[in-house]
Amino acid sequence: MEFSADVIQEVGHQVSPHIFRAYDIRGVVDEGLTEETVMLIGKAIGTVALSKNQHHIMIGRDGRLSGERLSGALAKGLLSTGIHVIDVGMVPTPLVYFSGPTSVMLTGSHNPANYNGLKITLAGETLSGDGILDLYLRIRRGQFATGEGRYETQDIMPDYTQKILADIHLAKPLKIVVDCGNGIAGNIAPQLFAQLNCTVIPLFCEVDGRFPNHHPDPSQPKNLNDLIKAVIENNADIGLAFDGDGDRLGVVTNEGEIIWPDRVLMLYAQAILAKQPGAEIVYDVKCSKHLTDVILEAGGVPTMNQTGHSFMKAKMKASGALLGGEMSGHFFFQDRWYGFDDALYAACRLLEILSRHPEPASVCFAMLPNSINTPEINIAIPDEKKFIFIEQLKKQLDMPDAKLITIDGLRVEFVAGWGLVRASNTTPNLVLRFEAETQAELLRIQVLFKQAMQKIEPNLVFPF
Repeated sequence: MEFSADVIQEVGHQVSPHIFRAYDIRGVVDEGLTEETVMLIGKAIGTVALSKNQHHIMIGRDGRLSGERLSGALAKGLLSTGIHVIDVGMVPTPLVYFSGPTSVMLTGSHNPANYNGLKITLAGETLSGDGILDLYLRIRRGQFATGEGRYETQDIMPDYTQKILADIHLAKPLKIVVDCGNGIAGNIAPQLFAQLNCTVIPLFCEVDGRFPNHHPDPSQPKNLNDLIKAVIENNADIGLAFDGDGDRLGVVTNEGEIIWPDRVLMLYAQAILAKQPGAEIVYDVKCSKHLTDVILEAGGVPTMNQTGHSFMKAKMKASGALLGGEMSGHFFFQDRWYGFDDALYAACRLLEILSRHPEPASVCFAMLPNSINTPEINIAIPDEKKFIFIEQLKKQLDMPDAKLITIDGLRVEFVAGWGLVRASNTTPNLVLRFEAETQAELLRIQVLFKQAMQKIEPNLVFPF
């Protein structure tokens, strides 16, 4: 491997450090994330891949309008290092993970249409933290391998579909509504579920990077209104929603109730632990306290972890956990699957579980414990302030009657409820969530958080 000798001092000024996040690279297209920037990132990725003895990189992209030209820039950078590029085209993120151990997915995930970014896996390890920072430092130094790579294309969908069809077996046919929010899952989800013998009612399954109907983020209740309406109108068994790149799942019951991912995770955990007692289940700090109880009652080992798909995959790989999940809708199956976050496969596993229950989905989920809780609440704050704010809050918070958990932001647990605030790794926001046994206790905890946070940053705007 040969490195270029020139160190281009100006490069560091041209490439914004703010797009290099905790577990991926993400920014506004043609501002922080330009074609030139993506080409340089490709050079850095190719250089690191070669140092790990990886000579082929699979690349794919979601349905965003900027995807094709940024993908071309990425390929150009990779090829210049001597990497062989295999382009799987416009596919959901899980298919890129499925295609090989070293890959780059070009996606803005659930961010607005003017965003894009890169999710990077090298030799089976999802790049995060210092690995992402290293790419930026290599760009600053101009430290790139040089070579002449080869480019080819490949259709990965048939192999992926057949693998799922060989694994998933429904006990009875189901009627489902599938809302892809005009994201990239629309190019595979309806056909996949139809092949599982489901009656599929598609909703916004035409891929359109402008997202004209609603934003493809199933963690926000307003984005599920169309799905709820369609499920009830069609008397469907279940409603499934996907985010922009198909790695996050939203669920609505036959009665139109939104089931948040931590409660979907309870159902998965019970099913897996019935066959694999003693298995470890990993979940992020935003999940319900009831999830811990369900896992313990089913004979499993609950492990709380920091939020972030790369952190979750690293934790599961290290521990051998069979299942992981995040409140954002990422699910990770190492039981019968590959351990990466895959909303399509997770949806199939849910359909398999529901098909074996004589009761409808609403009854299945009603049997699981629940409390009064909120969805994720986003509080706007500049990117450069959000992590500093969290550190200040940790130092200043005075709640002696509570248990403080600081593995990711600040989770404060009381006898009858809890609250969480953490810095988003992907947007200029603080993320909050609350759960309590009564509405009065929920409001009490919210007021405590609001008062403590406004002492540090009086201009924060709260919806409560």
